[in-house]
Amino acid sequence: MKILVISGSYRKGKTIDTLIDKAIEGAKAANGSVEVERITLIDKKIEYCKNCMLCKKDDPQKNIANCSIKDDMQEIYSKLDEADAFILGCPVNIGYATAVMKTFLERVCYVLGKPGKFPLEGCPMPRSKKKKKAIIIVSSGIVPPALRMFCDQATPLIKDVCGCVLNAKTAGALYAGAVSKKGVDAYFAKARELGRILVK
Repeated sequence: MKILVISGSYRKGKTIDTLIDKAIEGAKAANGSVEVERITLIDKKIEYCKNCMLCKKDDPQKNIANCSIKDDMQEIYSKLDEADAFILGCPVNIGYATAVMKTFLERVCYVLGKPGKFPLEGCPMPRSKKKKKAIIIVSSGIVPPALRMFCDQATPLIKDVCGCVLNAKTAGALYAGAVSKKGVDAYFAKARELGRILVK
C-alpha cells in the first residue's frame, strides 16, 4: 500500500509534521508493508492556477489531464495518481486551509478530476477509477475542539477535494485544537489511531 503524505504547514517539525509522524507510526504498526512518501508543499515550486481551463477541456478518459503550468506539480500529479491512500495535513489559518494547501487543491481540481454532472453540470468528479482512502489532520494554536465549528473550514474543503477529485474516501479526520495551551502530545493517540484506520 502506497501512502502519500501532503503537508501544507509552513513550519517544519511543528504540530502538523509531528501528528503526521504519529499517523504514519500507526499505519506502519497496523500494516508493515506500507510505503510512505512525504511531500512538503513549501519545499516545492507551485504556482497559482491560471484558470486557463486547459485541464478541464482535456480528454476525460485520461487519469491526468494536461496542465499549462510546468512546475513541481507535474511530478506531484503522477504521485497522487499512483497512491493508494493519503494523509493530508495543514494548520487552520484564520479559519481556512493555508494558502499553500489551497493552491495545491486548486491545481489538482481538473487535472485529476473531470467535469461531472452532480450536483451541477461541470462539478468535478474523479478521473481515476481506483478507489482510495484519506485521513485529514488540521491544527489550531488557539481554538479548542469545542469551538471547531466556528473556525475549521479547512477540513470540509480538503474532504471535498479528496472525494470529488482524488477518488479518496475520508476514513477519519483529526482537529488538534488549542495546542498552544494543551500541547501537541494530547493528540498523539488519536493521530496513531487515524493511521491505523487508514490502512485497515
